[in-house]
Amino acid sequence: MKDTLVAIVMGSDSDIPVMKEAAAILEKFNVSYEMTIRSAHRAPLQTAEFAKTAADRGVRVIIAGAGGAAHLAGVIASHTILPVIGVPLNATPLNGQDALFATVQMPAGIPVATVAIGKPGAINAAILAVEILALGDIELAQKLFQYKTKMTEKVLKKAEKLENDL
Repeated sequence: MKDTLVAIVMGSDSDIPVMKEAAAILEKFNVSYEMTIRSAHRAPLQTAEFAKTAADRGVRVIIAGAGGAAHLAGVIASHTILPVIGVPLNATPLNGQDALFATVQMPAGIPVATVAIGKPGAINAAILAVEILALGDIELAQKLFQYKTKMTEKVLKKAEKLENDL
């Protein structure tokens, strides 16, 4: 598909519930996406091919979620010039800390933007992808501004309610 702007990729089907959070944000902004499963370790050739062909499919940003050793985002970043956003996932007794370190500690020259562990990270990865895309899309930038304005208004309403209740 030439109109797919964001690729969401995860290491396992067990990651789907968290990575669907990224998809929901992209849908809110009407940003087209594809979603798939690849593995840096169990399907390295297919993962490399996925990364190498992403731009040809119209992809402009890749969101990669993985737990444990979490090499997926880094492997993808090593095979593309597209921005890659890594989402560390909680898949081991280390509660995602291992995935966080594996995702954030990329060698010089292979950048991976890394967000929070789990659901907040998936949401932030999608928002970051929208921010990147909005650099060249004024309509998307306006939607992003409205989204953040509404967030601010909600917080201020909650603060006002709390202050009035005291």
